[in-house]
Amino acid sequence: MTRHRDRHGRGRRGPIAVPTDPKVPVLRTRRERFDDIALSIVTEIDARWQSRLGLIEYAVEESPDIPSDWTAEDHIPLGSLERGAGAKPARLVIYRRPIEHRCQTRAEVEAMVLMVVVEQVADLLGIDAEEVDPRYQP
Repeated sequence: MTRHRDRHGRGRRGPIAVPTDPKVPVLRTRRERFDDIALSIVTEIDARWQSRLGLIEYAVEESPDIPSDWTAEDHIPLGSLERGAGAKPARLVIYRRPIEHRCQTRAEVEAMVLMVVVEQVADLLGIDAEEVDPRYQP
């Protein structure tokens, strides 16, 4: 007789529980969905401004490193920009968790990521954010 372990209502595990049919959509994680949003926005803005941006590296990180002297009055950054020098590219980082914490819907996440990327690119280029992307709303 075969014994089955009680999984306390968590359902089946293993190959039988994972869909193998390519027509069945696989659930995407919150991080993967955020990466998709960031990639689409960065790709669009980078394509528009590549001739003036030069070497630039884009990244998504979970959250910023908070210094030990941080106080509750300080705001948590949503993104950061490190300027490049010589062969070292500039680096634009978007912080996922602080953005998601402020947003309720996917549309809000998209608007917030757009805002962060546009502001950082505008700072790098030395122009107004409205010039970088007409959809920008502070």
